[in-house]
Amino acid sequence: MNLFGWAWMIGRWLVAAGLVLVVVGVLWPGLGTLGLGRLPGDIVIERGNFSFYFPIVTCLAVSLIVSLILWFLNR
Repeated sequence: MNLFGWAWMIGRWLVAAGLVLVVVGVLWPGLGTLGLGRLPGDIVIERGNFSFYFPIVTCLAVSLIVSLILWFLNR
């Protein structure tokens, strides 16, 4: 593949990534109502005026969903 072929592929991926970011940005307010971000298994520590939140299960769920979408698109 020549240089222009690589540039075209990179451009295509950048446009796709931008579209994904726009879609996530538009859907962001509604994602809280789905319970995404407060799944069982997410680590939440609240003590006095300190709170620590690590959404490990949410990260795994989002990763699984994105992996399945990309797998279907690549077929």
